[in-house]
Amino acid sequence: MGLFKKTELKNDFSYLGENDIYLDGACQSLRPEPVIETLEKYYKEHNSCGERVKYKWGRITDEKVNQAREKVLEYLKLKKKDYFVSFTLNTTYGLNLILSQFDAKKAKIKYIVTSDIEHNSPFLSSISFAKKHGLKRKVIERNSDGSLNLKDIPKNSLVVVNAASNIDGRTLKNIKEVIKHVHDNNGFIIIDAAQAMAHSKEILEKTDPDAICFSAHKMYAPSLGGIIMRKDFVKYIDTSFIGGGMVDDVDLETYLLSSDNPDHLYTKFESGLQAWGEIIALGTAIDWLEKMPKSKKQLLIENEEKIFNFFRENGVVGDIDRKKADRDNFNKKLHLLNHEPTSTMSFYVDGLDSHLLGGALAEEGIMTRTGYFCVHYYLDHKMHFPPLVRISLGYQTTSEQVDKLLKELEKVL
Repeated sequence: MGLFKKTELKNDFSYLGENDIYLDGACQSLRPEPVIETLEKYYKEHNSCGERVKYKWGRITDEKVNQAREKVLEYLKLKKKDYFVSFTLNTTYGLNLILSQFDAKKAKIKYIVTSDIEHNSPFLSSISFAKKHGLKRKVIERNSDGSLNLKDIPKNSLVVVNAASNIDGRTLKNIKEVIKHVHDNNGFIIIDAAQAMAHSKEILEKTDPDAICFSAHKMYAPSLGGIIMRKDFVKYIDTSFIGGGMVDDVDLETYLLSSDNPDHLYTKFESGLQAWGEIIALGTAIDWLEKMPKSKKQLLIENEEKIFNFFRENGVVGDIDRKKADRDNFNKKLHLLNHEPTSTMSFYVDGLDSHLLGGALAEEGIMTRTGYFCVHYYLDHKMHFPPLVRISLGYQTTSEQVDKLLKELEKVL
């Protein structure tokens, strides 16, 4: 259909106004026209319930939903014989679905482990899990490059960590080593991939965690969540969140789960009617990402570097040790948390309320996020940062938009 020709890609966000500069993709990315068209096509041409009907519309829906499941695995180069894909509301929902039904005793888990820079999704759910099962919870420190020290992860641990941070985009650079270490020491690992799926998915390719949770709405798709799970991990899930769409038969006091069939494992986490149109549109988003021209990927990298270099020239970068930064750079008011350029960058300006700054940028059509970005423990209570401004770029971001952002920041300085 020609939706992905290079000459047409620039029009995929044509609905944006001339002065609309959207820099909040870490919250939810914009949706390109092909994704919007797919969702609209579902509602107009084959609006139907998946896996429940025999008429033509339903068969079309089933085919496209199954294709979307396969595309998710292909996107991360994971094998269908080892993994299955279930769809949920979002990453938070997926993590809680897994942890609330995980049989820690059967899995012989003694610790639940997470890291200090986690989003509230894994951070809070790990607190709840530890209390529910009477287990020790360990919060380990992430290195400045995003890696984890293997010696900090005890044996018999259930590890829940992100592949990429929503603060500064740092990735779990030693993810393969971490997964191997956890498995070699009788543990299990769940990856929060919400921030990695759009721009850092290479880090997840051909890895073998026990589960991956992600949000489609952070990867240019509609509002949707996903669970990618190893088939041999299912035996530790004691299904209690249950309803229609998950059972093959029901008697007065008993029921037969559809997931007892190896070909229907995905129903384990799919109670009730699913967001069929959104699932199908996720498949289109993956196609769109996979066919992204190298020039657009390069432009994103250039925009990241341009912003990072601006902060390096005008302030402090890698501002994790605040006391040292303040001591060595007492005359610099601009502080960037990032150690390296990424599509997500967070900063603050000494003496200036970040919420006011975010509001001032909004007056110029520049949409950023302000606050603690659901990472309250690390940013507020551990590091004692003031509220921050977060810039998160996307494939819709132009060099002209970045220039305008930096021009406005120069005015502030």
